[in-house]
Amino acid sequence: MSDATRTGGCLCGQVRYTVPAEPLATAICHCRNCQRQSGSALSVVAVFARDALAVTGALTVYEDRGTSGQTVFRQFCGRCGSPVLTDTERAREQGVIFVKAGTFDEVADLKPTAHYWVKRAHPWLPLPDDATLLMQE
Repeated sequence: MSDATRTGGCLCGQVRYTVPAEPLATAICHCRNCQRQSGSALSVVAVFARDALAVTGALTVYEDRGTSGQTVFRQFCGRCGSPVLTDTERAREQGVIFVKAGTFDEVADLKPTAHYWVKRAHPWLPLPDDATLLMQE
C-alpha cells in the first residue's frame, strides 16, 4: 500500500482493485445476510467514493434483499467466490461503494467504529465499548 492508495483483490487474483488509502468509514454489519454471504459472524466493509474505485477483472453480481428492504448488489469473483464489493441503490445515489475489508492487501490500520444490525450479532461476540451502534433492530 502506498501513502495515496490501498490495493486489494480476490483470493485467486483474477479481480484486483485500487482505492484511496483512507476510507470514508469502516463498519461492521451483523445482519443475517452478511453473515451468510461472508460465511462468518459479520462482514467488515470500508466505504469509498465510487468514482475513486478502480477494478480490473470480472465481478459476478448476486442481487439480494437487505434487512432494510433495499436491493443489495453483492459482487464477487466468479472464479474463486471471494466477496469483493457490496453496493446498494442508496449507495449509488450517495456516490459511495462498500469494499469488503478482508480483501485488502494490508488491513492492520483499519479500525471499524460503526456496527450495523447489532440485534443480529452473535451473543458470544462482544462489541467494543466505543462503537457506534446503528440500525439496532
